[in-house]
Amino acid sequence: MIKRGSFFLVVVFIISLNNVVECRKGARRASEYYYSAISCRAHSASIVDYGGVGDGKTLNTKAFQQAINHLSQYGSDGGGSQLFVPAGKWLTGTFNLTSHFTLFLHKDAVLLASQDINSWPVVDPLPSYGHGRDAAGGRYISLIFGTNLTDVVVTGENGTIDGQGELWWQQFHKKKLKYTRPYLIEIMYSDTIQISNVTFLNSPSWNVHPVYSSNIFIQGITILAPVTSPNTDGINPDSCTNTRLEDIYILSGDDCVAVKSGWDEYGIKYGMPTKHLIIRRLTCISPYSAAIALGSEMSGGIQDVRAEDITAINTESAVRIKTGVGRGGYVKDIYVKGMSLHTMKWVFWITGNYGSHADTHYDPNALPEIKGINYRDIVAENVSMAARLEGISGDTFTGICISNATIGLAKKAKKYPWTCSAVEGVTSGVVPTPCDLLPDKGTDKPMVCDFPEESLAIDNLELQRCSYRMNYF
Repeated sequence: MIKRGSFFLVVVFIISLNNVVECRKGARRASEYYYSAISCRAHSASIVDYGGVGDGKTLNTKAFQQAINHLSQYGSDGGGSQLFVPAGKWLTGTFNLTSHFTLFLHKDAVLLASQDINSWPVVDPLPSYGHGRDAAGGRYISLIFGTNLTDVVVTGENGTIDGQGELWWQQFHKKKLKYTRPYLIEIMYSDTIQISNVTFLNSPSWNVHPVYSSNIFIQGITILAPVTSPNTDGINPDSCTNTRLEDIYILSGDDCVAVKSGWDEYGIKYGMPTKHLIIRRLTCISPYSAAIALGSEMSGGIQDVRAEDITAINTESAVRIKTGVGRGGYVKDIYVKGMSLHTMKWVFWITGNYGSHADTHYDPNALPEIKGINYRDIVAENVSMAARLEGISGDTFTGICISNATIGLAKKAKKYPWTCSAVEGVTSGVVPTPCDLLPDKGTDKPMVCDFPEESLAIDNLELQRCSYRMNYF
């Protein structure tokens, strides 16, 4: 016989248990993610909503493209949209972005590039290049691609975009590729672009390639590839205006940042320079290349580059200007300050005899103009050679300025720390003593090389605090 009080307790327990069961069956929980972006979005979705499966085996190309195509209806008038990629391994082929759109990667999300080379579409060569770099024909489209866009954000919690480049590198070395290898992300003819807080891993070739675009903000990204991987440049601003790169870590097989603007006669004809470029707080490891390279494809011109707080470790050179006869164009008004360099082959390297022409139709009378190159506030250690500065006979590179630079040579450094030809400039407070073509102003007249004080328009960019709310049972 159950006593009255005990019966009441049993009833309460059964009711409570039912509520718990119902709660477990039907309760909806939520996770909210916050991030900074140039624009927040009014509409959100997950790749899972479009049939995406993050098992590392299921191909999600259609899911990504269907999601983006559907979300594109919420353009500027609809408040824009964002696509969330949750934790998982998301195998995919190439897909195209849309305007007023954010792609957000969870910290444990990995986009895996498809290994089926035959499934990658081929597009025309860039007009400022004339043909592909690996082969004379077209080029495989990038994994993430966009053209004629505005207001695009690729960001996250440091999720990963993995190009699985080993297969491509092998095919490249075996000379079996019919077309130029794809990049991880390329955005063309676009305006107001943000790429932030994402890791790029093992790209088939270049990693991040904004081209013919303006108002580009790249912040807080990590780029990783084996130091022997071919042409895995980090970030390549190419014929772009108003670009800001900051807080970036790159370990790669080629130049960490390579500034470009077209190749030989094609770049000269296209005539679109890269200008107003900021590079801040870059850390680079690249034993066979440069922390910052200007060129060699610079035929459309490069002007007003401002780099500061640069760290390079076990890197071939800090800043390298690459050009040659037939390039035409110009590299001018270059400003670099605050470099910390550890184990370098060269600190300063200017090459006026760089080959690698687009074809045999370049103009041998098209000589580059190199002037107004400013470096200051540099500390380097374990350096094989301070500088190798080689202009072009009959085309002297002028206005080179180096101040407040202390370069510690390695135990087995070259006998002559400076080699200079066809260059003109001045130095102040530089150790070891520079070559005669760059005379020191002396301690009685110390000099500081130029670095602009006025800000560029891209520095006035204001970010908003945005969020994504993921509901799940």
